[in-house]
Amino acid sequence: MTDTDPIQTAFEFQRTAVEQTQQATHDAVEAQKALVETFANSVEPVAALQARTNDMSQQAAHASLDALEASMPEDAADLDELRQAVDDGFESVDDMQADAWESFGEMLDESVAAFDEAADNYTAAVDTTFDTFLDAHEQVEDSVEDVAEDIDVAAD
Repeated sequence: MTDTDPIQTAFEFQRTAVEQTQQATHDAVEAQKALVETFANSVEPVAALQARTNDMSQQAAHASLDALEASMPEDAADLDELRQAVDDGFESVDDMQADAWESFGEMLDESVAAFDEAADNYTAAVDTTFDTFLDAHEQVEDSVEDVAEDIDVAAD
């Protein structure tokens, strides 16, 4: 029946808009998941950079001690104990930072997994809602087409 073509077109337009919104929702959630994953993956290089910075600082401290020792008369002072204290301090800092980064990494991994699960549950709920809406939309379309056909038959 040609009278229902505008009705079918309107319903098809609505259905397409809803399906595009559903896809946009999926795309947005996937982008959020990728962002969280990218953040999680950026932690390891930051930890490595911090370790290299600590190493450079330790080398700088040793260079300062070398310069101090070179400027003093021979056997004026034994800086070996001070060097050992510097090394012990940096070793302690390195250990604490390694433990902190490991704990942070574990927490971050758990958070990423929890976020992924929540995002997947969200998209499943969104899909269910959209599917329910589209089913109801189809029923309304069928009803409207039936009414339009009845009106057309009655008008003839």
